Amino acid sequence: MKLELKETRIGLKRKLEPYAFLFPSLLLFGLFVYYPFLKTLYMSFSLTNAHGGFQEFIGIQNYVEIFTSADFINSLVVTMKFVVITTIPSVIIGLFLALLANNKVKGIGISKVMFAVPIAVSSASASIIWGIIFHPSIGMLNNILKTSIGWLIDPHWALFSVAFVTIWMNIGVNFIFILAGLKNVPKEILESSSIDGARYFRKLFKIIIPMISPTLFFMVFMDIMNAFQSFGQVNILTNGGPGNSTNVLVFSIYREAFFNGRFDTASAQSIILFIFMFVIAMFQFSYEKKGVHYS
Repeated sequence: MKLELKETRIGLKRKLEPYAFLFPSLLLFGLFVYYPFLKTLYMSFSLTNAHGGFQEFIGIQNYVEIFTSADFINSLVVTMKFVVITTIPSVIIGLFLALLANNKVKGIGISKVMFAVPIAVSSASASIIWGIIFHPSIGMLNNILKTSIGWLIDPHWALFSVAFVTIWMNIGVNFIFILAGLKNVPKEILESSSIDGARYFRKLFKIIIPMISPTLFFMVFMDIMNAFQSFGQVNILTNGGPGNSTNVLVFSIYREAFFNGRFDTASAQSIILFIFMFVIAMFQFSYEKKGVHYS
């Protein structure tokens, strides 16, 4: 009897042991991820006061309000434009620099450091530096181009200027990851293709890019997610202006909550942003099975 009881205790201990190791992580996720998400979801169906306190449950009224708001629709359009004009150039430039650095050229070690420098610069620091460069009167860019463009105060240029800064910040990460992917391409395959008479661009599109497609897929996914969550550079460079031309969704949520005191509609916008990111993630991972080659 005692032996059976001891074996039962040992069996129970073995079953509970994995959960004991998981408990700290589950506790942190619960406090800082799941609880805030559920609280945001609850607030999106509620009416709140200026301090975010609950007043009454109003169902989908917040969602109806924001989807009939011209400012919110503008934020969605601006966000989609921002995602497209930052993601594609970021990946292409990162790939180009990685291909350049992957060649054995004299002095390429210094170039690798230079290409990776943006990864060490925070978004706040980068925004301040580029804000000075973009200044219409004392900025370096207008002095070099001999122009007087208001890069950050002209609605036609502001979004592209913020996107340029975002691209510059993304390049370092993209470069490092893509270069690591290029290092894993077997040299034997490249040498065999050269013997067969394949030129560089044929090797690039038929061998190199297919073999680093998992890395490229990962970088595209990360750049899209980062673009959707871009806030620091928008806040510092343009503050969402001029005329809401750079009012991306994250900044719209921030302004709605902390400037307008509408935590309820800000929560609804946050849920919509989450749904957008979730749908894009699901689409990308479903496409991954068709478009990504794993060697």
